[in-house]
Amino acid sequence: MTEPKIQQLIERGALFVANHSGGKDSMACLIELAKHVPASQILVVHASLGAAEWPGALEKAQEHAKHLGLPFLVARAKKSLFDMVERKFERDPSVVSWPTSAQRQCTSDLKRDPIVREVRAYANEHGFGPIVNCLGIRAEESTARAKRPEFSVNNRETNSVRSWYEWLPIHDLKVKQVWALIDSQPVQRHYAYLLGNERLSCVFCIMASKNDLITGYTHNPRLFERYTALEAKTGYAMHVSKKRLQELVLGPGYAQAA
Repeated sequence: MTEPKIQQLIERGALFVANHSGGKDSMACLIELAKHVPASQILVVHASLGAAEWPGALEKAQEHAKHLGLPFLVARAKKSLFDMVERKFERDPSVVSWPTSAQRQCTSDLKRDPIVREVRAYANEHGFGPIVNCLGIRAEESTARAKRPEFSVNNRETNSVRSWYEWLPIHDLKVKQVWALIDSQPVQRHYAYLLGNERLSCVFCIMASKNDLITGYTHNPRLFERYTALEAKTGYAMHVSKKRLQELVLGPGYAQAA
């Protein structure tokens, strides 16, 4: 059971960090977190992906934190996704330039590392000891996510000064339960869901469904052009399917003609 461990960490004065993308699972995670942890021990952090993320994602995370009366930080990497791909291509054109499912630099370099940097500084400034990193990851989403433990020690970030842990507060929730939680409080879902999106993060995520890619193209055509131009320059497809965005969104006939 994770509840005794969480209670012990609350009593030890741990800082609980809610990673908030602005999406539905982040919202549900924060709602659940706020039920169990004192507000004085919660920090909401949004890893900004700049032009690559859905407009309004940062603002939605900030709105949610403000509604709950919680401190909010934005973590920004020193490079963008486009910088990362360009540099990798320039270093070695024979290596796939885009992040892959096995090597997700977009997560490690643009989200995890900037968040760790900001959280360490915040914990030091406010005198927190242990840190509990809270993620809106659900078992229903994939086999890999189902295998992740609900609570674990983060050995990568734990050191002699401070212990780090990882907690998945909504790991067992189904998508209907997620929406029920969101609908139970005043902060509304991000507008991309009303447009038909299934998930929210990057407009064109390497793991995105065809549905979300089409929605992204329909409402962000200039960003689509930026991605397709970089695919053409590097010679590599952005998506894990290894199909170019034009083919995935507009169909194979368009891709061949292009």
